[in-house]
Amino acid sequence: MKIPLFGGLRPQGVSGAFRDILAGVTLASMNIPQVLGYARIAGTPVVTGLYTVFLPLIAFAIFGSSRHLVVAADSATASIFASGLAGMAKHGSAHYLELVEVVALLTAGLLLLARIFKLGFLSDFLSRTVLVGFLTGVGFQVAIAMLGGMFGIAVDSPHTVTQLWQVATHLSEAHWPTLAIAVSVIALIITAQNLAPRFPMSLLVVVGAIWASYVYGFQARGIATLGQVPGGLPSLTLPTVDWHEFLALIPIAASCFVIIIAQSAVTAGGFALRRHERVDENADILGLSAANAAAALSGAFVVNGSPTQTAMAERAGARSQLAQLTFAGVVVLALLFLTGPLQYLPRCVLAGIVFTIAVGLVDISGLRAIGRESPGELRLALITAATVPLVGVGQGILLAVILSLLRHVRHSYHPHTAVMVPDKADHFVPVHARAGVQTEPGIIVYHFGADLFYANERRFNEEVRMLVAMAAKPVRLFVVDAAAITDIDYSAARSFRDLCKELQGRGVTIAFGRVSPNVLADMERHGILAVVGVEQVFPTLHEAVAQARGVTANVVDNHLKPG
Repeated sequence: MKIPLFGGLRPQGVSGAFRDILAGVTLASMNIPQVLGYARIAGTPVVTGLYTVFLPLIAFAIFGSSRHLVVAADSATASIFASGLAGMAKHGSAHYLELVEVVALLTAGLLLLARIFKLGFLSDFLSRTVLVGFLTGVGFQVAIAMLGGMFGIAVDSPHTVTQLWQVATHLSEAHWPTLAIAVSVIALIITAQNLAPRFPMSLLVVVGAIWASYVYGFQARGIATLGQVPGGLPSLTLPTVDWHEFLALIPIAASCFVIIIAQSAVTAGGFALRRHERVDENADILGLSAANAAAALSGAFVVNGSPTQTAMAERAGARSQLAQLTFAGVVVLALLFLTGPLQYLPRCVLAGIVFTIAVGLVDISGLRAIGRESPGELRLALITAATVPLVGVGQGILLAVILSLLRHVRHSYHPHTAVMVPDKADHFVPVHARAGVQTEPGIIVYHFGADLFYANERRFNEEVRMLVAMAAKPVRLFVVDAAAITDIDYSAARSFRDLCKELQGRGVTIAFGRVSPNVLADMERHGILAVVGVEQVFPTLHEAVAQARGVTANVVDNHLKPG
């Protein structure tokens, strides 16, 4: 297996390199405060947020193919493992950190398997509808989790509903200076996002808060700060846990894996499409695997292709992974020289920053768009969104996958059907299949909008019988428009053969139009052609109808031959 390296960097000119380096510095100024906040979501020491944008960034730049994808800490995956590990170890403890690192290592292993077996298509099984709902639910969950830090109220539960209840019932204990700082942070960041999106307001807020905390002694005034933050580069170690814990971590890693596959593929593909570039999904999966392995070995947590950070990188002018490598270089300088001042950073400032991130995940405009076009899909999105804060992130991602699959199965089980009726120009147009509708007197052309398989065979047969029995004029020809049928399984074929014999006994001729070679082969293999006759299979609907009208047409030579 050939593995191309640095696919997200090549080709690169001098002017482009200079632009990307500047973009990387800008990206670091905007994103460093965010990754500190993501560490808060993850329940890990704040410095681990910086670790996620050091070696993982470099690993993806080496093995990935996307020129734009920023791989770093992400609120969705951080919420998944933080929720899943809540009952296994205390947040921030040494054992918890080991569990977090093993989750990242397991996720890397699953991604590597996906690359080996070319499973990039798995991203298609999480529909955009439920992904919007899932991320909206994560937004609510993370926002509620930050309320305790913003109000200065101790919250000791990992469950969202309990967290909200604890804050609501202890409002009298709120530390109002802490809340005032948090609200000010939120107001400043949201205002900057609306008026000057490229301005690094989060960085300015962090720097200002550190200065004010140092000068005015916030800790002594009851405003909690981060405390000592270890400096220096991360050491490389292999995390270990016992066998029972290892087995318990696999479902958590699998949930992270699903979100990474879906979210990263959508993000990388979307930005590549915008720039008219090609992206290799399987190469990106390998890059994501390497990035998570690097995170696990360097004391960080699961990383993901971040849509928000990728969008920020593009707005900053980044056009290749050189910008992300520059970002990593800035992080090295921060780890070596700037961790000391971080001890003065108020926790409520980080809570406010994370709260704005969470609010950004609540996609109201996306939900409205879904509702306008498909109210049924909106219900799926809202169910998924409610599941995350009410039940859990892991359950939310599982429900998202199940709902995506059920939506597809439901469409196949209950597809659109129609009777094709000629307009004034003699072009066939679909009309809802209902009793009494005919293509013309004595002829019905029936369109079935899905493959024929065991789950929908009964609906197909019942609707055909209804159309024939309730026709205004006795039916002499029933044409199946097979344009949307790509496969016929064994069960559906046996049922359809019986239907054909039944209709033929009532004097109805069965014909097929617009049959693909694959379906023709299915029809021959399952014995359908032996029942209806190969002479009743036509390449177009007009030819089938023309024969029924008794019109002389040179169609014999155009009949499809079974392959």
